[in-house]
Amino acid sequence: MTDSARDRELDLVLYGATGFVGRLLADYLARTAPDGVRIALAGRSHTKLEALRTTLGPRAVDWPILIADSQDPLALVELVARTHVVATTVGPYAKYGAELVNACVAAGTDYVDLTGEVLFARDSIDAHHEKARTNGVRIVHSCGYDSIPSDLGVHVLHQAVQADGAGDLGETTLVASLRGGVSGGTIDSLRTQIDASKKDRALRRLAASPYSLSPDRTKEPDLGRQSDVAVVDGADIAPEARGWKAPFVMASYNTRVVRRSNALRGWAYGRKFKYREVMSVGDSRLSRLFAGGVAAVLGGLVLGLSVRPTRYVLDRILPAPGEGPSEKTQSNGYFVMDIYTTTTTGARYASRVKAQGGDPGYRATAVMLGESALSLVLDRDRLPDEAGVLTPATALGDVLVDRLRRAGLEISARRL
Repeated sequence: MTDSARDRELDLVLYGATGFVGRLLADYLARTAPDGVRIALAGRSHTKLEALRTTLGPRAVDWPILIADSQDPLALVELVARTHVVATTVGPYAKYGAELVNACVAAGTDYVDLTGEVLFARDSIDAHHEKARTNGVRIVHSCGYDSIPSDLGVHVLHQAVQADGAGDLGETTLVASLRGGVSGGTIDSLRTQIDASKKDRALRRLAASPYSLSPDRTKEPDLGRQSDVAVVDGADIAPEARGWKAPFVMASYNTRVVRRSNALRGWAYGRKFKYREVMSVGDSRLSRLFAGGVAAVLGGLVLGLSVRPTRYVLDRILPAPGEGPSEKTQSNGYFVMDIYTTTTTGARYASRVKAQGGDPGYRATAVMLGESALSLVLDRDRLPDEAGVLTPATALGDVLVDRLRRAGLEISARRL
């Protein structure tokens, strides 16, 4: 953060507060943010923001309301100049996020978001990483279920291996178990990326590259084919990972974030670090059939949204932007992310990131984004000495691990 950014009237602005996840984040901050943290609600509609504020209880009654459209650069410049940190839930970020990132980098304002869009993150890196480093700004993408469990899970796994002097990370696989729903915003982000890739063959190749978010893809190791859509026998992962595993819907994004963390740290996880993500469908004798079914459904969804006639039908079935899982679905949701590795010395380790009692993509995401923002507001002196367009692990590291543990998440690592 630049010297001119230190004396500002606000600590944190929640941009997109009236959206589905924005409301959850506002509620979380109203209940848990320490006294004295100066928070404002921001968006396009004063009426909607004011109505939201009345639902947040007495701690939020004096929160200011700020108005700025995502496509109005001057309004965004004025907004970010008033605060130390912006947390935004306004997506798809490729449509609505670029001007806000640009304003934050120019003003010396730290930034966190929830993007799971490879092409948006790549554009942000190319446009802003060097200037953000120069300005001492942390632009931290993907501070929700995409991709904090993946990024911090590998972070603590690496720490455990290093503490034991057990070599570097080698073959590493995340196995996701979860229950939750999907929002219209997530579907809209998928549509946006599909549309961009259809128009430009170079963008399709970029999105498909396992190192699409790396600082310099030419310096990455050649580790052979790294597929993000695979049905995998759990026995090939670890003895503890019983049953066949299905493709994980966010693997094609999370894996690139984790690889960026490794590269930004000078390949600290190891030059032979090979990373993938899959999803559990149980360990019965039918698990291979179930895993194949999930792969077919995911492939069919992408294909269906790529073709005009089937997209027309899907658009009327899938949740619309602004819609999301029911209160019951959110309350009954959970996730467990187990990450297994075999190190270069042959030792086996595992880490776990777990949240109970909260839909992973929404209620638990509000916790993760809220604590990411509060890390930047309250714990700057303990954060890694980094600036630029960063990942959760490289920007927030152990500070965020500690905060999430206090918020009720399990984040652990052990030798097997």
